[in-house]
Amino acid sequence: MANCRVSGQMAQLQERRGAVLRQFVGAVVCLILREYFFGLNAMLLNFFSTRPEHPLGDVKELKRVLAELPRDASKAVDEIYTWFESLRQADDFRLDLFYEVIGGLDKAAQPHLKQLTRHYLTTPRLSKNEERYLWTACFNYWGEVSWLYAVCVERFNKNPKDKRADAFKNDLPLVATRLAAARSNQIKWVNYRYGVVGEDLWRGLGLPYLAAEAGEYAQKAVQIYPGTPGTTSVAQQYLQALVRDSSSPGMLLPFEIEMADRVITHFLPAFVFGAEHTRESAYWIDAAGALPSARLVKPHPKPSPNLRFFHPGAAFSMLDALMNTVERGEIPEQLDLGMACPAPVLLKVLRHLALYWGQVPPKREHVRHTVKTRMAVLQGFDSCLAVFAGNVARLGIEQLAESWVVEDVSLGGFRAGTESVGDWLAIGSLLCLQPKGGDNWVLGVVRRRSLNADSQTVIGIQTLSRHAQSAELHPRATGISVAEAIPGILLREDGAGESSRLVLPSGSFNVRRSLELIQDGKRYLLEPVELQESGCGFEIGVYREQQIA
Repeated sequence: MANCRVSGQMAQLQERRGAVLRQFVGAVVCLILREYFFGLNAMLLNFFSTRPEHPLGDVKELKRVLAELPRDASKAVDEIYTWFESLRQADDFRLDLFYEVIGGLDKAAQPHLKQLTRHYLTTPRLSKNEERYLWTACFNYWGEVSWLYAVCVERFNKNPKDKRADAFKNDLPLVATRLAAARSNQIKWVNYRYGVVGEDLWRGLGLPYLAAEAGEYAQKAVQIYPGTPGTTSVAQQYLQALVRDSSSPGMLLPFEIEMADRVITHFLPAFVFGAEHTRESAYWIDAAGALPSARLVKPHPKPSPNLRFFHPGAAFSMLDALMNTVERGEIPEQLDLGMACPAPVLLKVLRHLALYWGQVPPKREHVRHTVKTRMAVLQGFDSCLAVFAGNVARLGIEQLAESWVVEDVSLGGFRAGTESVGDWLAIGSLLCLQPKGGDNWVLGVVRRRSLNADSQTVIGIQTLSRHAQSAELHPRATGISVAEAIPGILLREDGAGESSRLVLPSGSFNVRRSLELIQDGKRYLLEPVELQESGCGFEIGVYREQQIA
């Protein structure tokens, strides 16, 4: 009996152990299955999720970032640029959301970029560090945003029939236009520094244009940014860069380059641009190539499907009409210059554009001769005045002269290279130059700046006079010479007849005020005829000369 009870108890104990073990195993299996299915569910949710890991993948976060952008233009552009850099690594965005984020940041940056650009172009004397910062910030911004817009276009072109790209398809013309505009702006910022536009920029502008043509949206008119007047297109943005480059921006100051670009925008619809070569075609470009546009001369370039031709069309006569208006001191309201521009400055820009939009391009007046010699160079009205005043006045001044290497020379001027020239040397700067071994100083003015392949600055200098003389001039009022004297440099050249040119400090020329000159014991009356030119710190007036008994 006792053995039976023990056996029964053992059987019950084993049964309970079995039940506990079964419960434990069941719990473990349930736990494993639950974790497995939970992980699988999370993986599936993550796979099909439309929200990227990037912070700006949340639309609410994007709105918050835009709302909290700094008011300071520099800080705002820097912050947006940092967000652009972070988006380079974001590859889990839906295409439409990716564009929404880029476009939102880009739109928010536009007023700040305009402010920085205006500061760069209109501030008389930027420090070297500030000039470098402003240039770098704006140039890099346009480069980064153009890269991101290019990613959008590339993703669409890889799979245009993807249903997830449908929401982006309608925005494609706008995206491609902003891409072209950003690349065009990069080229313009290179122009501001008279640099060499790289092959990557010309290809980066031309290839998207060809893609837009193939996609039949190159001519699609869009409003590029909210609040921007008028419409534009991929083709117009491409053409604008070509017209600006073919209009020789290296002969203009940065502010004048911007004014020229605004004038080009105004007249751009009148230009004729396309794949067809006509008798009026003035310029051509290989849109898939790495070189800028060139004047169309014989022999013509070899036929290619990527060749494009353009000419001013009706824009040239419209430009002439605008010059007549500005000559009267009027600037039409419909001409959007973006910032205040004095009529004389605008007139200078218009005359410059007229040279390059005409059927006959500017030609060199004199043959150039290749030379390799050094030249002493002094800059500025005061230095030139001292040099031409005579040996006593020029003592000490000559010790400050820089040494440049002259590469070629003609009767009309010089082309010199230097690595020492700074940002101070602007288009329109007055120079006096003395060839090595010579004793005569030549007066000249900077007409062109550029960088060669070795990053050396190349300066184009026009000769004003080889026989200049400093002069002391006295304004005349009611036929009587007054005491106040005006310093000047006399440019009395052979064959000038009864007229003389005078280089004066800026603001000294007055069409209603005659001057009296005493030279070599003789007195001369100089009656004003016209203001011929205004440069950096000087102006050149034409006067009718008459000896006074």
